[in-house]
Amino acid sequence: MAVKIRLGRHGKKGYPFYHIVVADSRAPRDGKFIEKIGTYNPNTNPATIDLSFEKALDWLQKGAQPTDTVRSILSGQGVMMKKHLLGGVAKGAFSESDAEAKFNKWLEEKSAKGAAAATKLAGDVRAAEKARAAAETKVKEEKAKAIAAKKAEAAGIVAEEVASEEAVSEVASEAAEAVEAIEAAVDAVACEPEAAAEVAEAPVAEAPAEAAPAEEKAAE
Repeated sequence: MAVKIRLGRHGKKGYPFYHIVVADSRAPRDGKFIEKIGTYNPNTNPATIDLSFEKALDWLQKGAQPTDTVRSILSGQGVMMKKHLLGGVAKGAFSESDAEAKFNKWLEEKSAKGAAAATKLAGDVRAAEKARAAAETKVKEEKAKAIAAKKAEAAGIVAEEVASEEAVSEVASEAAEAVEAIEAAVDAVACEPEAAAEVAEAPVAEAPAEAAPAEEKAAE
């Protein structure tokens, strides 16, 4: 029976979560399996892997063949490296203690690389957050400028309306004064004939008595 180490899909649509299982190569992908040896969650950054190291190594030594994705997972966890070193021990290339020392050195190097990658990732996250904050600030400033421009435009329109109303009021006031002046002039013209009539009807004052003629004086 050909045995494979592969992924069994679980989780919601668009949010997959996988079991790392040992199964018959003829079984359906998500069907019956022999043993579950771990889980793989690609939705986190970095991906979350929970693996039984010893079980995975044991199945590899028994001849189980991992799929490409599972091989990458096992390689990252050091299972493939340990299998390779144990193969060297079996061939007499080096002792078991040397193999263990090599494996521990590999783990240290991998740990250092992982720490560097984590630091870089944290820096990238901070840079992305800073860029996003700067972009949001720029958008807010542009919105504030647009609002200020609209307010200024509205204030200008109101000022023009007020000035127009004042001009209309001034013109109306001047027109009213002109009408009053015209009415006063009309009244004055209307009153002139009456004044002339009054003058015509007024009695003529009698002339003062003149001195008696000289002849009358002489007769006296």
